Amino acid sequence: MNGPRADWTNTTHDWAAVVDAEHLAGIRREPGDFAPGGVEHLVLEVVAYAADEAACRGEGRCVVTLDADGSVTVRDDGRGTDTRVDERGEVVKKPVMATKDLRFFDSPEAEQLPDGWPRRGISVVAALSTRLLHTNRRLNGAWTQRYEHGIPATGLEPIEPDGTTGTCVTFLPDGSLVPRSPLDADRLARWAAHWPVLDVRVEDRRDGA
Repeated sequence: MNGPRADWTNTTHDWAAVVDAEHLAGIRREPGDFAPGGVEHLVLEVVAYAADEAACRGEGRCVVTLDADGSVTVRDDGRGTDTRVDERGEVVKKPVMATKDLRFFDSPEAEQLPDGWPRRGISVVAALSTRLLHTNRRLNGAWTQRYEHGIPATGLEPIEPDGTTGTCVTFLPDGSLVPRSPLDADRLARWAAHWPVLDVRVEDRRDGA
């Protein structure tokens, strides 16, 4: 749906907001409440979006890569994050990283992730990461954007389409906010079975893995 932003329906996030700085700051003030399982919980927050997409399509694939520098990449083959053109001709991506997920963040009945903790949304991952790169490929184009603690550090930058669709999120958790708890690749793979419609592969590229 393109056209006036005022006509866009809010489903998961508020299209009228670009960044909710107070929302992000609140997450950083209480990181233990939003990443109770450490980095593994953040990984599940990202994979949950790939699972949402797979549920809409009836199937999907996702690759979780654990890198030697402590960063994690989650890549899926879905439709890509909703991106539209407004009445001024500006390309607008749904503000999933910098605003709250309306379905889960303030809900006492939020779904549980497979680690047993409630789902709050991918803005938790962005807010608690020193850097996050969101690459988004859709049928109508492809873009990338970088964030620092959830705040956009670049604009929405177009990139060359490659004939695929999907979302790739690479994030480096802030060690001062999120405990450097061990990432267990086997446990992540077992937890991913929580979403049977999503085929998840975990690749461990850390030293000694």
